[in-house]
Amino acid sequence: TVTSELACGLGIALLLNIDLPLISFFRTALVVPMMITPIVAALCWKLLLDPDHGVINYWIGSHIVWLGRPDTALLSVMVVNLWQNAPYVAVLLLAGLRSLPSEPVEAASIDGASRIQVFWHITLPLLRPYILVALLLRTIFEFRAFDNIYVMTSGGPANATMTLSMFTYLASFVRFDLSLGAAASWLMLVMCLLLCVFFILVIRRREVA
Repeated sequence: TVTSELACGLGIALLLNIDLPLISFFRTALVVPMMITPIVAALCWKLLLDPDHGVINYWIGSHIVWLGRPDTALLSVMVVNLWQNAPYVAVLLLAGLRSLPSEPVEAASIDGASRIQVFWHITLPLLRPYILVALLLRTIFEFRAFDNIYVMTSGGPANATMTLSMFTYLASFVRFDLSLGAAASWLMLVMCLLLCVFFILVIRRREVA
């Protein structure tokens, strides 16, 4: 999910970085999925994916129980997360693109570099700190993903969408196994701290270099 969000967010940011008529409207519309409460968005998508009355099955002309099969439940949750959080990455990367200096790009264009070469050798390296920040934030947020999973699948079917945060909730407040829930929450905290330290070290190493 994080990889898909970064790829889609980067593509959207590159498209919105082009100065065209009405581009400000599309930049504003980009934040609409981010403004919707995750619970509300998950409920809407659950209705869209309903096997009997959902619009998705009507469009594709098939009867698929998207949230009731282990092979499609995780994919459905991933798509919802991608739809809601890719704009967040796009906003971060768009801010980075708008702040990049134009001189290296102009110099490369004068030297005869193609757009792909300019992007790969100049734009992407200059954008790397912003990408690392987006990667850090989205990794932490997806690591503790709970809202969409709780509403759409509750960790099922057959634990296909069971995350550590969902497991912690079920152990603590459904089965009332508070010791197991506390252990899972501490494990999640330690793993998040290790991820944060790793990304911070990488960012500082890039800044020094």
